[in-house]
Amino acid sequence: MRHVAALAGVGIKTVSRVMNDEPGVSEATRLRVLGASQQLNYQLDMAAGSLRRTGRQTLSIGLLLPSVSNPFSGEIHRALEDALALRGIAVFAASLDDDPQREKALVEAFLRRRVDGLVLTPIAKSQAYVIPEHSRDLPMVFIDREPVGIDADAVVTDNAVGGAKAAAHLLAQGHRKLAYLGDRTEIQTARERRRGFIEELGRAGVATSAVPVREGLHNEESARLAARELLASENPPTAIFSSQNLVTFGVMRALKELGASRRVALVGFDDFTLADMMEPGITVIAQHPERIGKLAAQRILARIDGDHGAAQTYVVPSELITRGSGEIRPLD
Repeated sequence: MRHVAALAGVGIKTVSRVMNDEPGVSEATRLRVLGASQQLNYQLDMAAGSLRRTGRQTLSIGLLLPSVSNPFSGEIHRALEDALALRGIAVFAASLDDDPQREKALVEAFLRRRVDGLVLTPIAKSQAYVIPEHSRDLPMVFIDREPVGIDADAVVTDNAVGGAKAAAHLLAQGHRKLAYLGDRTEIQTARERRRGFIEELGRAGVATSAVPVREGLHNEESARLAARELLASENPPTAIFSSQNLVTFGVMRALKELGASRRVALVGFDDFTLADMMEPGITVIAQHPERIGKLAAQRILARIDGDHGAAQTYVVPSELITRGSGEIRPLD
């Protein structure tokens, strides 16, 4: 605040009035203070007063997830919450909706509330904007997707390996007409799953240029429509790989509507509740969100406790779970 006051040519009390949106400051002075604060990357510290009085941390962590309504995100949230509760640390979660601007705004909101650390799933092209805070020893751990532009711990799934497992499994059932339905291409995990799937098909001698790829499917309805379009084509696939659970739900609905649930093989990425209760059960490449959340909690606590070691990426292996849908063999 002193630096902002010096740059704007005003007193500290004036800076305080402007940052707290109090009256008694001219518009010209207000603009000078706001310009100086932006230039110095200054943010009002809402918790600083109480911290000075108590001399302790806020005992809170900011958790940013693609969507708290997604079962995968929900399991990570719960695992992290359970682990941190043992230290009396509260977890405040928010949904990014895979929006880069929302990511930045929510990070800033958590920083203003002086959280003791951040655990986030990034979507922006670069996370370099948090370097000033990270360099001041704010603990950060990235989950599900690795950060770009900053060195920080990350806990991720072996996405490309998982995509390759799906391809290898469907190939082993005799399929050669396979299709890929995936999430938005700007999402790192979606690109990796597609890469692993397509490369494995190529290694098996399948002409990958002829493999139907439908991407940008971010919800159940868009996936349902894409699957119906593929299955109604002149040369429909005999097997489908869906790259995340919402896409899988859309494909399942399309297969049921077309009476093809027992004719077209399906392997989905991400397990989900009641997958084993479907007819047939849904074969999946299962991530382990509970392990991801627990490991992320361990890393953020280690950083809070003073671990200054080099940043590392921790990979949690995926697992093929066979239940029936992925074992359907082609009719021709």
